[in-house]
Order: sequence, then structure tokens, then C-alpha cells
Amino acid sequence: MIRRFLSSILLIWMLGFMWFAIFLPQPAELEQTDGVVVLTGGPKRIDRGLEVMEKRKARRMLISGVDLDVKPGELAAEYKRPMKLFNCCIDLGFRAVDTRSNALETARWVARNKITTLRVVTHDWHMRRGLLELEIALPDDVEIVADAVPTRPSFYILFREYNKFWLRGAAAIAGV
Repeated sequence: MIRRFLSSILLIWMLGFMWFAIFLPQPAELEQTDGVVVLTGGPKRIDRGLEVMEKRKARRMLISGVDLDVKPGELAAEYKRPMKLFNCCIDLGFRAVDTRSNALETARWVARNKITTLRVVTHDWHMRRGLLELEIALPDDVEIVADAVPTRPSFYILFREYNKFWLRGAAAIAGV
């Protein structure tokens, strides 16, 4: 009996991993949202957020998880964008150190800026866990648009991220 139960759990885990690895989230259309949040931690994420802002598809942007030493002028120079864009419309979040604190930082920013539609930008392999954390942290009336930045993740990255996603989902169900 225990053997069948454990075999069933293993089979469910393996099928879930296949789904997770094969059907990665995709980039979203450039539809209008009130805000865009970029969960830092990898290349091309900020580029995508800036593209959304330049095309005026959001009125404000939060870059969550920025290092304390980073200044807006440095980002403007690095990404070759006018400082005016950073001054008017882009907020830097310095409190987040992981995906869970990205979601909490984003929830405070969403409330402060009265955001009702939010575009989330992160890598395709990170999107599901990012969305899970945001769905826990944000009010139910905030509409979320997942805008995944395509990557070519290694087996190791997918394996690690799937286990984090699975464990965080179980913890959320348990109320942790």
C-alpha cells in the first residue's frame, strides 16, 4: 500500500516536471496595463520592462530586488534610456532578496500606486513561481498579465525551479 502511494507521488512529480519543462510560459502581447513589475535576477528582464514603458503600455514600472548600491542614473546609463523616464515613471525596489519578498514589495507598490492591472516580467522558467507568490501577496482584484522573457534553461535550472515551485505550492496549501 505504501509502495503504491509513493509510486503514485513519484509519477505525479515526474509528469508535473515534464509539464513544467516543456510548456514554459511565453511572452505576452503588448496590451495596456496600469503597471509593470520586473523581478530582477537575470538578463533581458529590465530590457523587456523598459520596452513596455517606451511603448507606453504601462504608466509605472517597479524594478523589484535592486541592489542597494544601484542608482537610477546608473540604470539609465547602462540601458541607454533617458533619465526623464526613470524620474517620472520607474521605481526601484530595494527590499526584495528573493521571489517571496519580490511579491511582498510588489504588493506594497501596487497598493501605493492604485494598480489594478499588472504585467509581470521575469524569465520563462521563473514565471510560475513568481506568479504563485504574487497571487498570494496581491489582492484578488488585481489582474495579472504574465510576460515571460524566453531563455534556454539548463536541466539543472528547470529541476531546481520546479522543486521550489512544488514546495512553495505545498507550503501555500498548508498555510505557510
